[in-house]
Amino acid sequence: MKVADFNYDLPEELIAQVPIQKRDQSRLMVLDKEKKTIEDKIFQDIIDYLKPGDCLVRNNTKVIPARLYGIKEETGANIEFLLLKRMEGDIWETMVHPGRRLKVGTRVTFGDGLLKAEILEVMEGGNRKVKFEYKGIFNEILEQIGLMPLPPYIHETLKQKDRYQTVYAKHEGSAAAPTAGLHFTEELLQKLKEKGVEIANVTLHVGIGTFRPVKVENIEEHDMHTEHYYIKEEDAVKINKAKQNGGRIIAIGTTSCRVLESVADENGMVKQQEGDTNIFIYPGYKFKCINSLITNFHLPESTLIMLVSALAGKDYIMQAYEHAVEEKYRFFSFGDAMFIQ
Repeated sequence: MKVADFNYDLPEELIAQVPIQKRDQSRLMVLDKEKKTIEDKIFQDIIDYLKPGDCLVRNNTKVIPARLYGIKEETGANIEFLLLKRMEGDIWETMVHPGRRLKVGTRVTFGDGLLKAEILEVMEGGNRKVKFEYKGIFNEILEQIGLMPLPPYIHETLKQKDRYQTVYAKHEGSAAAPTAGLHFTEELLQKLKEKGVEIANVTLHVGIGTFRPVKVENIEEHDMHTEHYYIKEEDAVKINKAKQNGGRIIAIGTTSCRVLESVADENGMVKQQEGDTNIFIYPGYKFKCINSLITNFHLPESTLIMLVSALAGKDYIMQAYEHAVEEKYRFFSFGDAMFIQ
């Protein structure tokens, strides 16, 4: 299977640069993977498609202001850091720019000395292992001097930081938002609960690898990035109960989907656990746990468009994307949503 099979033409003006004013007023394309139909709705209409006994599974990770601008201590050169993953304590895996200037032992200062960093190691692929020094609480300093790590295709400044967080974001650690969840409001979630829809949480800290292009021609040769996840006992119980009672397991976003498919046994049952996953889902994959998926529109030739093609069928997904372009849906992180049922 070739990466080029997952390409499509996208006019640049359809890439959403800012979030829509009201989260649940974005558009919603509803796909029925059995009947192969396409419906155009508004996101709040999702309530009409969910049934009592269904279980919505959401990723409650929280994006940290992971983009830092600092000064190289020796030369005063401007340096940019993007925090990818806490390795242990105050040691982080970090993407740096410009990379060639940051050798082992180099020191960088941020926020007039509020935060300092030393390069410990140049990792494979060019990322740096970095140790931070500071007084106080690290996350509070990040809130003060860090910026939201918006994807590279967004060129507008984000006026409200919380619009790149889901309303249920709880556990800090992501370098990117699980964007399918951005459409939900507290009110909509409450209405779904009142309807009898169960809501369970998983946590997967989204890495910047989610934006990395697939650089091989044959997708089977792609080396998938690794992300850390955990699922709690109470949430595993909710998911398993819904499954046993014939309810659908509906993942909010590809990150929730990847956690569930990583932890599920051959019967689709899940249990409390924590670990790292590099699961790569593309056509031919047999889903064990999820039945349905709420997701945004993904980049051409990305691992995420391959994942939705695995669930609904490649030709059908490419047809749906063609429809989205014709109907001028908004694409990517701040864009519209799709429900594959």
